Amino acid sequence: MPAVRANGLTIEYEERGAPDAPVILLVMGFSAQLTLWPDDFCDALADGGFRVIRFDNRDIGLSEKFDDAPVPDIMNLIMRAMQGEKLDVAYTLDDMTLDAVGLLDALGIETAHVVGMSMGGMIAQLLAANHATRVKSLVSIMSSSGDPGLPSGKPEVLQTLTNRPADPDDREAQIAHGVKVFKMIGSPGYPVGDAELRARVSRSIDRSFYPQGATRQYAAIIASGSRVEALKTISVPALVIHGADDPLVPVEAGKDTARHVPGADLMIVEGMGHDIAPGLVKTLAVAILDHCHKAQG
Repeated sequence: MPAVRANGLTIEYEERGAPDAPVILLVMGFSAQLTLWPDDFCDALADGGFRVIRFDNRDIGLSEKFDDAPVPDIMNLIMRAMQGEKLDVAYTLDDMTLDAVGLLDALGIETAHVVGMSMGGMIAQLLAANHATRVKSLVSIMSSSGDPGLPSGKPEVLQTLTNRPADPDDREAQIAHGVKVFKMIGSPGYPVGDAELRARVSRSIDRSFYPQGATRQYAAIIASGSRVEALKTISVPALVIHGADDPLVPVEAGKDTARHVPGADLMIVEGMGHDIAPGLVKTLAVAILDHCHKAQG
């Protein structure tokens, strides 16, 4: 996979589809590498007439790591945020948004349909709000407005997601922890077998295992606060997709996001959790292609 300099960082990316086709930029979520966008999902979007670009966010995967930055105490940050304190973190979601803008610049792309998942949905929202001339349309998947009044995910899921493996240096412990996370956040209506989950997690770990970057990304989410006012300024066509059975980011967060984006369409998917399960690939790809084609005009 190639890499470019974007916003002063080395960003790893991959693309497929015709080079002169309109662009769909895929922005991945917290702690996840670009490979968590399923290949068949990306192929479906490319086959639908788009140049599809996915990339590793900073501090994860093969993109540049912030090795010199401290690993934050998440619980301390949460408590300080609840008390209204200004948080000192390595970077914020605004910085990560500028990485995406920088990637578009480096690839000579003026505008793109931006599709973000979870934390990537937050970055996509900020792209549409603060860099509107670069965005043709927005798709926010399993994400949130950041309103602190929204219900949180199930405590046991949040705890497991932010924990490290019992032995962080042992590959089997890493795999076991990753499989446990995917089982907890996965789509109950579209279950994935243990063998497939293990293969998925193994590929991800063998590509890159860097939990300290994930912790700094979580800190960026906490420090960035609510996007409600920013959402109200979005003027591009927007589609909000959320699973009815999401245990990590409850469906109320998707509904709230759509409520604040002027003219946004809302798609609630029964049986969907916090993943793009194989059984959901076609449904989501069709919905996104329809949205992007309509926005193309």
